[in-house]
Amino acid sequence: MALFFLQQIESSVDSAHIAVDSAQVAAGAAHGAEGGLFAHLLEHVHDSHELDTPFGAIPLPHLQFFGIDMSITKYVVFLWLSALVLVVSLIIVARRNSKAAVPKGFGNLIEIFVEFVRDEIVLPNMGPAGMKYISYILTTFFFILLMNLFGLFPYGASATGNVNVTAGLAVIAFIMIQISAIREQGMKHYLAHLTGGVHWIMWPIMIPLEVLGLFTKAFALCIRLFANMSGGHIVILSLLGLIFIFKSYIVAPASVAFVVGLNMLELFVAFLQAYVFTILTAIFMGLGMQSEEHESREHSH
Repeated sequence: MALFFLQQIESSVDSAHIAVDSAQVAAGAAHGAEGGLFAHLLEHVHDSHELDTPFGAIPLPHLQFFGIDMSITKYVVFLWLSALVLVVSLIIVARRNSKAAVPKGFGNLIEIFVEFVRDEIVLPNMGPAGMKYISYILTTFFFILLMNLFGLFPYGASATGNVNVTAGLAVIAFIMIQISAIREQGMKHYLAHLTGGVHWIMWPIMIPLEVLGLFTKAFALCIRLFANMSGGHIVILSLLGLIFIFKSYIVAPASVAFVVGLNMLELFVAFLQAYVFTILTAIFMGLGMQSEEHESREHSH
């Protein structure tokens, strides 16, 4: 009899567990449908192995070399596309401007940007010596600008919304900052600058701080560009998500109006962030190139 009651209790407990599991599955399905909607909306800011087109998603190849994942992703495609457009368009503009006495059309627009970068970024922050690096500064500006703008097109994506891309740009900027400083100061003055000009007893403290400061500049460039470019897209998706959260057409006009306004703001941000990254790189390069001059002035006074 005792065994019979124990079996009945066990079967009742099992039935209760099954009922609870079924309820959890049903609730999970409901939340899953909602979560799937937001996951679909957030695909615009997430990297993926598919390229969205008006005709459907195109799968991208998965590649591995020596155990390292070298797969082509959506951001890689738009990074390559930005580089291709940059190279082709600027070569065409350079050839046309070299033949024309007065640049016209698109060539005139590019020349305006070139003169702006030269007169407002390179010369004020790096001096005449910075003209040796103007090719790198111009390439940085136009490359970041194109990657930013591609995210505003339908089915497009901003490669600068991926921290790996901004980290790569920051690493190149870090290398250029150190190269320009060493070329202008010489290796001896460059290493001496890491001591901070203090007594040798303080070197164990100052040298790590100065080295950390060098990497902090590049880290700031990386995170600043990534956060600003990805943040704008997330805000736009959040405003569109209000329509699905409230499940009402009443909030749709307000959400769409805010999204249109933010898209206009994103166009401005695309230019602004290219300018900010470029001018900060020029400032950091100029500080390294002119540090010897500043030190000599301090000693003369």
